[in-house]
Amino acid sequence: MGEPLVNYTLAEGVARIALNDPKRLNAVSEEMGGVLLSCLQRAAGEARAVILTGEGKAFCSGANLDDALELLNDPEPDGGGQLERVFNPSVLAMRQMEQPVITAIRGVTAGVGCGIAMAGDIILCSETAYFFHAFSKVGLVPDGGSSWLLSKAIGRVRAMRLMLLGERLGAQQALDWGLVSQVVADEELDGAAMEIARTLAKGPRSLATIKRLAWDALESDLKSALAAERIGQRDATRTQDFVEGTRAFFERREPKFIGR
Repeated sequence: MGEPLVNYTLAEGVARIALNDPKRLNAVSEEMGGVLLSCLQRAAGEARAVILTGEGKAFCSGANLDDALELLNDPEPDGGGQLERVFNPSVLAMRQMEQPVITAIRGVTAGVGCGIAMAGDIILCSETAYFFHAFSKVGLVPDGGSSWLLSKAIGRVRAMRLMLLGERLGAQQALDWGLVSQVVADEELDGAAMEIARTLAKGPRSLATIKRLAWDALESDLKSALAAERIGQRDATRTQDFVEGTRAFFERREPKFIGR
């Protein structure tokens, strides 16, 4: 048997999911995308925090173009079918799962890999990381949610230039523009991601609601956000973690949350 297309480990409540084709800079085929979706679904059922990364020197160099070759001989090609089958469900799974997702990025992040990376709740980059929306270079359009995620994060004008001209966006510029959460030295990326993930995995049940409120706020007005926060606060005060957190505060000790 060969190496798995996606590596999956679970320790201390943290699921580490890593694209695993470093020789191709983790170019993602439809088969790999299907495995990724399965791993995300597994993590949603057993983890308390998730790290999504790539093995080797790159996060993801985009779609595996071996799949695209088949489209050249098709009289009615549909490049969107692959998106509908595996890539779009993976991006939605990241957003919809209750667990916070950290995307840990080094090296090239291109094509659909950009959408997957930007779908993280916390986006951690090494100094070698860069985003490359290269779709216009091969006559395609942004996918993996990139057109929405990029425009929401850095604004339409900046996003439009990157997508139309296919320019690279380095880690530091991405941080300055608000696309990523933090930039660290390359050798520190894995450790920094795990440190954050362990902290989140020890967090209260309310983290799931915080995540949902933040994502929903992108598509709602203030009145709707206020109403959603009111319901979220009600639900949070009914958790065991709220009781523990409040008691720990008054007893001047660290809380021991259980995620319920």
